[in-house]
Amino acid sequence: MIENKEIRYTQEKNTKFEIDTAPNGIPLNYKVLNEKIHQAIQKGYEKVLLNEVCGQRFIGASLQGQIKLEIMGLPGNDLGIFMDGPEIIVHGNCEDQIGNTMNNGKIIVHGDARDVVGLSARGGKIYVKKNVGYRVGIHIKEYENKFPILLIGGTTKDFLGEYMAGGLIIVLGLEIKDDGTVIENDYPICGGELGTGIHRGKIILRTEENLENRLGIGAKVYELKKETEKTITPYIKEFCQIFKIPYDVMNEKPFKVVKPISKRPYGGNYCGNLI
Repeated sequence: MIENKEIRYTQEKNTKFEIDTAPNGIPLNYKVLNEKIHQAIQKGYEKVLLNEVCGQRFIGASLQGQIKLEIMGLPGNDLGIFMDGPEIIVHGNCEDQIGNTMNNGKIIVHGDARDVVGLSARGGKIYVKKNVGYRVGIHIKEYENKFPILLIGGTTKDFLGEYMAGGLIIVLGLEIKDDGTVIENDYPICGGELGTGIHRGKIILRTEENLENRLGIGAKVYELKKETEKTITPYIKEFCQIFKIPYDVMNEKPFKVVKPISKRPYGGNYCGNLI
């Protein structure tokens, strides 16, 4: 049944709601698009497929519940902002700030993501198959029983884990090609100022590179302990399952851990005479 040019229903009720986000080649305004997504959810649909996405911002903003968004195209900034529960799958690349202030749920990106991935996230999982940009994981934090996970298959740029206040960032340093081939990435696994201002949480990097000269203020490199290895293994296995990567490749390089030296790395800079 076809209701209009933008929306197509599957025959089986309450399964999938399909939206053409650029009817006649003209992208819908992001507010209009999000309204259509909410209309689908109100009708009882639990899966929404977005076709021809072309840079619309704020897709999935503040969505709650067991909803699944599947995106064909390139979503714009702040994908899944304030999201609390749904799953978003992107068949392609993303722009900046996916998972901004995310509370729960999962975002899976079958490509690259740009800067500030997971800004201030306090829960949920973000899995990026390929590479990411600058300031990824800035100020992610644990909140009550929430524990954010950022897992990057490729490499990152400067200021990874800046002001990190909890959670877990894992970077694998792989190059995962579209045909399924997996090789080691030729680029450095991360840029400079690694973990600047970190005061809780862990950054795990699969690398043989010397990270000491890339550390930011308050960060230090540690060896991977069995307890931490046990914690990260289920997430890495889930990542490998999603992107069809053989788990055995993880054993070809060691994992290094970046953690805070102190819970208050800048404590001496602010009102030191009062503390």
